[in-house]
Amino acid sequence: MSYHARMRLLLVEDDARIARFVAKGLREQAYAVDVAATGDDALYQAAINTYDLVILDVMIPGRDGFEVCRELRKSGQRMPILMLTARDAVEDRISGLDHGADDYLTKPFEFRELLARLRALLRRSGELRPAKINVGDLVLDTAAQSVSRAGRSVTLTAKEYALLEFLARNAGRVVGRAEIAEHVWDESFDPFSNLIEVYVNRVRGKIDADCAKPLLHTRRGAGYVLGSAADSVTPDSGEENTTSRARAKTGVPIRKNHA
Repeated sequence: MSYHARMRLLLVEDDARIARFVAKGLREQAYAVDVAATGDDALYQAAINTYDLVILDVMIPGRDGFEVCRELRKSGQRMPILMLTARDAVEDRISGLDHGADDYLTKPFEFRELLARLRALLRRSGELRPAKINVGDLVLDTAAQSVSRAGRSVTLTAKEYALLEFLARNAGRVVGRAEIAEHVWDESFDPFSNLIEVYVNRVRGKIDADCAKPLLHTRRGAGYVLGSAADSVTPDSGEENTTSRARAKTGVPIRKNHA
């Protein structure tokens, strides 16, 4: 079964304290989170970014949550929407659902319940993360966010884990920087930085350490691929083999570059 990693959420909440708490908790669960404080900002963010789920407070400045929900559906957005409100009136819940929301959560709420509702919404949309992901002898436990390689525990930071899980969900496929930035980082990511390369090298150093067969490969000019050598050819070896064959045909001596 193919699990395509989609982990970017939009949190629409004007209470800065609640927004910080919820965003921090979600990021610790390996989600990339963008935050909007007004209805207009939420609609703008949704228009320029692709989100997999929206957490939408009802009482926000400008256009309220009901109107934002209606506009998102009107524009063709089909991602799950979880509405938050301090009002527990039945009429409010009905209004939210009628405007296109998929679920409703009343404040104050337990963060564990929020996570459970997110999982339920992702399950309905077919994006629920599998309990375990296996790539060769690499095992990711998505519930515990733990990793082991050949029975050896691998300790990762939250962002390192998020990157590895995204690559594991796309095992055997080359994943480019833009795709990684979209799903693993949020809107504050600087596309001109070398942050992705730094994290890839960190993850590679941890999962491939003391292992005869590396799993995380770089495809120069294309991106990264997680898988065994039989499933994915590293760019250096592939390019060198191609060059070697071409030069062998023309009789040109092969020179090796030394870094």
